[in-house]
Parts: sequence; C-alpha cells; structure tokens
Amino acid sequence: MSTGDMVKLNYSVNIEDFAKAGDISSNTKKVLKKLGIPSDITRRAAIVTYEAEMNIIIHSSGGEIIVNIDTAKIEIIARDYGPGIPDIDRAMQKGYSTASDHVRELGFGAGMGLPNMKRCSDGFLIESQKGKGTTVTSTIHIHN
Repeated sequence: MSTGDMVKLNYSVNIEDFAKAGDISSNTKKVLKKLGIPSDITRRAAIVTYEAEMNIIIHSSGGEIIVNIDTAKIEIIARDYGPGIPDIDRAMQKGYSTASDHVRELGFGAGMGLPNMKRCSDGFLIESQKGKGTTVTSTIHIHN
C-alpha cells in the first residue's frame, strides 16, 4: 500500500444472523494480510470487527461495519439500528451483558465485546442514542 492509498470495506450485518457470524472479521483479516499489515495489528482489527459484528447481531435490528485502511491506521466504524446503550459506563464493565437467555445458550453474550474492542484499540469512541442506535469507532495505528 503506497502513501495516499485508502481501502474501504463496507459490510451489512443482519439481526440474529449467527450463521454468518465471523465472516466480516475473516474477510477483513484476509484483506489486511494481502495489504501487508503486520500480524499483531491484523489480529487486533480482527478481534474488533468480530466483537462489533456480534454486538450488532445480538443487540440490534441490524447495522453496518465500515473498515477504512490507510498507511497510518485502520478505522473500524460499527453502526447499528437498535435500542441504544442506556448506560455506556456499565456496558464497558467486563462481564456485564444484556444478552437474552437464548443468546447465552448459543454461547454468546458474555459481556466482553465492548471491553475487548477497547483493549484492542488505540482510539475508542461510543456514541449511543436511546431508540436510534449506537456507533462504535475503533482506531488502530499501523506501525511497521
């Protein structure tokens, strides 16, 4: 990737689409590897996209994930159309989850999604509005 180049990936995420869970993360990882992004950065971006995808599948009415890649950083924007997060501070606590019993029985909803996303990010922002949805923006700096 040369200076000034930017790659943009755009994905739709459907509500309760557990059959496709992980596809976005997998595809993003393949693209980053092809671009020669270091493996530690690729791994972090894969974790963020996976957790974002799962949060949209579990907690919303669907949404999108946009991945912007340039020579300096990877920006992952996860936007959903859901109920919003009533208490962001509480949602950021490890183990806190509002996932249904059904989702937990499937093995998801452990309350680690947002904390894992923040841990893997160099920059992290959550914007949420009750009844309108949530946008989570993760930035990961690329160092070669």
